[in-house]
Amino acid sequence: MTTFRTEHDFLGDARIGATALHGIHTLRALENFPLSLRRVHPQLIHAYGAVKLACARANRGIDVWKDEPQKADAIEQACQEMYGGLLDEHILVDALQGGAGTSTNMNVNEVLAHRAAAILGQSVDPLDDLNLHQSTNDTYPTALKLAAIRMLSALESAVLELQEAFQAAEQRFAGVVKVGRTQFQDAVLTTLGREMSAYAEAFNRDRWRIYKCQERLRVVNLGGTAIGTGLGAPRDYIFRVVDDLRALTGIGFARAENLVDATQNCDVFVEVSGILRAHAVSLIKVCNDLRLLASGPDAGFGELVLPPRQAGSSIMPGKVNPVIPEAAIQAAFRVMGLDSTIATAAAAASLELNPFLPVIADCMFESLDLLARADAILTRHCIAGLSANVERCRQQVQNSIALATALVPAIGYQAACDVLAKSRRAGRPVRDIVVESGLMSAAAFDDLVTPEAVCRLGSPNLAHGETP
Repeated sequence: MTTFRTEHDFLGDARIGATALHGIHTLRALENFPLSLRRVHPQLIHAYGAVKLACARANRGIDVWKDEPQKADAIEQACQEMYGGLLDEHILVDALQGGAGTSTNMNVNEVLAHRAAAILGQSVDPLDDLNLHQSTNDTYPTALKLAAIRMLSALESAVLELQEAFQAAEQRFAGVVKVGRTQFQDAVLTTLGREMSAYAEAFNRDRWRIYKCQERLRVVNLGGTAIGTGLGAPRDYIFRVVDDLRALTGIGFARAENLVDATQNCDVFVEVSGILRAHAVSLIKVCNDLRLLASGPDAGFGELVLPPRQAGSSIMPGKVNPVIPEAAIQAAFRVMGLDSTIATAAAAASLELNPFLPVIADCMFESLDLLARADAILTRHCIAGLSANVERCRQQVQNSIALATALVPAIGYQAACDVLAKSRRAGRPVRDIVVESGLMSAAAFDDLVTPEAVCRLGSPNLAHGETP
């Protein structure tokens, strides 16, 4: 038989399961906000545990519980358990909620208070003890920033692995000469390795941006309470609580110089989301290139061979689709949409507070998760097993206008055009026409289309005796 306890708030009474760690404030939120049907992200819960632990230590440090050290011990133990992920199942509120995150803060306070009470063997109050000298308006954004920093670090590692996978592909394909294209038209010769190097460099920039943007999140408004004025919090507490958070997490948090600004303005989240959007753009561009280079394989470019991951059709035998790049692209599309939501929510703030932090948090965490997973999938299931169709690349080089472009430094533009026209009319390789016309020896021609030649920076000055 289920037993209940009765709790009271200024709206009235409510019955809650006797063993539940949450309380009446959480119950109100569950009734009010069945929106996304997703709970608060686990990383935000863990970060909230760290923030509450820092607040408890700061309170202890100013002798709030000097006559009740056991209570302080119990509160800190409960916070440690939440920080370590042991209380996730008790944070029940929806990720999207009104009240600027108050439902999350109160769910956390109630769970920690009931858990501390169980440890202590006597009552611990969610507001008077766990929310002491705090507000949703300084704890929620601080927890959000802590969680985002940790997730950014994980994303940075995933981007680095992707970058290194492309660098390995650069080495594997360094000797594969191929047609380079601009505007979908044959242009000049390059190597498949050089294409891979460009992708690696794009992700290197993404990794650096992600690493640097963590700095933007280290300035927090913890201690500012309701609107950044520190209302209700002792000065000594305000001066030490961020230090306690820094010592606890090992992250270089600093108290904002202007706590009022840090409480009402959310542009830093827009900036970070913009960095995530930039990485999404890189993913889309590179993955579309991979799909194009592997297209066919018989009637397309066919220069790359992607690792086959699943049968591509129920009606077309032998068809294998580029499903891994397609999946990564879809994740990136989603991130771009989430970025728009973050910007809109940040812009919609009013006066001393942004009430839309929950949707900013939800979108930020989804973007970070999606990108980290997309990078890992792309690295593991695609780039690590990427191979080149060397013969296909060679055939396309022989039959492409790009080959004539390589001749321009040696025989001039007009002569190269004439050679190409003769090759097209006769249906014969450019090399044969050049050698037969006496414009170049076979050996000199071959030197112009080696991997070293097509990757050389600039063209040799043949008139001054420089060798190709």
